[in-house]
Amino acid sequence: MIQPEILCQSPIFRGIAPDELQKLFSQIHYQVKLYNKGDLIVNGGEICDRLLIIQMGNVKAEMNDYSGKTIKIEDIEAPRPLATAFLFGKENQFPVTVSANTDVEIVSVPKPEFVKLLQLNSLILNNYLNTISSRAQFLSQKLKFLSFKTIRQKIAHYLLEMAGDRLQTVEIPQSQGQLAEMFGVTRPSLARALGEMSQDGLIETDRRFIKILDKNRMNGLLKN
Repeated sequence: MIQPEILCQSPIFRGIAPDELQKLFSQIHYQVKLYNKGDLIVNGGEICDRLLIIQMGNVKAEMNDYSGKTIKIEDIEAPRPLATAFLFGKENQFPVTVSANTDVEIVSVPKPEFVKLLQLNSLILNNYLNTISSRAQFLSQKLKFLSFKTIRQKIAHYLLEMAGDRLQTVEIPQSQGQLAEMFGVTRPSLARALGEMSQDGLIETDRRFIKILDKNRMNGLLKN
């Protein structure tokens, strides 16, 4: 069974009351699937013919970079949907491989049934369009990130994106191990690159806080 109190917090169903969401789901066919920690949920390249929404737990999305290394794209927690930008279109395949970080419940809505939901409620339609636009922008940034060949370039891009135009110092939300996994490198390699950038006067590190000392030189790394 769906848990409308949780699903109404999803970007797709935001603004819809739980009882209204329950009523809408009673008019379509769907499944709630259970996965154990470590289970494969979808394979990258698999046909995306259903909307998947995490109802409980969290998953990780991964893809291979230009050299064949596995790169973690992100961790996704309930109640977010998966691969919303790839449900429609000619090349409607899951862009990433998704596996369970914890025990997971997934609400699976076949594409024709989701179309019915979009027709039943204009707010869901509007939410969905906003969601796929945001995901397309996010994936565009990730593809740009994967094009960088060196660890220094990846670090520079990551820090400059977090800092934007205003900030000089950023707090890294991930541990160094998680950051290394996201970059597709070993933890010692990441630590060594950070140390070299610090010695070169590009950054200054203080545990999870990193100060960008020279944004112009950091931007220059991305052009090499």
